[in-house]
Amino acid sequence: MITERPLHLKKKYDVVVAGGGPAGMAAALGARDAGAESILMVDREPMAGGILWQCIHNGFGLHHFKEELTGPEYAQRYLEQVIEHDIDILTDTYIYDIDRDRNVQLMSGERGIHVLESRSVVLAMGARERTRGAIRIAGSRPAGVLTAGLAQKFVNMAGVLPGRRVVILGSGDIGLIMARRLVLEGVEVLGVFEIMPHVNGLGRNVVQCLHDFDIPLHLSTTVTEIHGRDRVEKVTVAPVDENLVPDLSKSWDIPCDTLMLSIGLIPENELSRRINLRLDPVTTGPVVDSTMETSVDGVFACGNVVHIHDLVDFVSQESELAGRGAGAYLTGHRPPADNIRLVPGDNVAYCVPHTISSDREHTVYLRVRRTEGKCTIKFGDAYAKKLLYVFPAEMVTVTLRPKFLQEFHGDSLRVDVVAR
Repeated sequence: MITERPLHLKKKYDVVVAGGGPAGMAAALGARDAGAESILMVDREPMAGGILWQCIHNGFGLHHFKEELTGPEYAQRYLEQVIEHDIDILTDTYIYDIDRDRNVQLMSGERGIHVLESRSVVLAMGARERTRGAIRIAGSRPAGVLTAGLAQKFVNMAGVLPGRRVVILGSGDIGLIMARRLVLEGVEVLGVFEIMPHVNGLGRNVVQCLHDFDIPLHLSTTVTEIHGRDRVEKVTVAPVDENLVPDLSKSWDIPCDTLMLSIGLIPENELSRRINLRLDPVTTGPVVDSTMETSVDGVFACGNVVHIHDLVDFVSQESELAGRGAGAYLTGHRPPADNIRLVPGDNVAYCVPHTISSDREHTVYLRVRRTEGKCTIKFGDAYAKKLLYVFPAEMVTVTLRPKFLQEFHGDSLRVDVVAR
């Protein structure tokens, strides 16, 4: 296995990448392809690669590498490319602040606090898991309540089981994958409970992780209370109405020793707020243009820090674009400014990027608010694409080519998903 090479830290870099996960690695390579000479990738973990190291299941790389890989295999391929391209990697280090001149303030146990100059910055900090406190589950605070990602790290990297009788709240992809993983390790998974009327994970994970292992799935149902003193003893679950209000008259108790939470991811944007980036209230990530540049000149963002992705392949694709944007920023050979703003319309929660240009091709990522059967995605009168279905848990990607936009003369383009 190839790991990081010895680092001789410079005082000034062309591009500094905040984050060494799949987004950070792809952004660093994109910046190199665009002509950036000195690139530093900073990660707060002991080793670059991000969450991929604990995702030992397969399903990665089908779009990007055209073959099925596990998470560590995907990370290793990217890490090898980063090292081969002479990109500096600084681990066990936290980026505390970035000023308007793009001076980056770093903190680490080995080097203390120091400041580096950078000509452009790419934010690729990823996301963190939503916790019990975010949804305010009633009850005591015993041991045995943890997030799905932490459970995954315990099992796959430390060889420690979180419990023997597990209830899973939420149907995010990590929770579904961990339901299967725990069953394979001999744990009794008593059920997956989702407050929404639809699953929040990919359809393939529902089939491969729940149906194939006979794990019960309860939609429109949630955990209303946690019981236990030193350790979780049981949880109370109840169905919810159309307003997501639990019906306690129909509640029941489930004896268990662990409650695992898979209730969504939150973009890691503390640094974005510190440097006063404009944020999208729906994604809670930065507002970006078609080169993934934020509202602050020379600062780019990509990956889960912008919006939550389903597949790491899409993270890599988007992050390479951000890296190329950062590299082009240095040379001044930047594409023409965007002239069209994308406006989410009927059944569209958000669109990324937020603005596009009519003279080049774009990949637009969007999510819908509700499930729809045969439908059409409409970009105003400029372009329409028919789909068999759309689903809130699965991100929709649409390629917009210049020929569809050249006859459009407005400054905003409404995006709708309508039934047909």
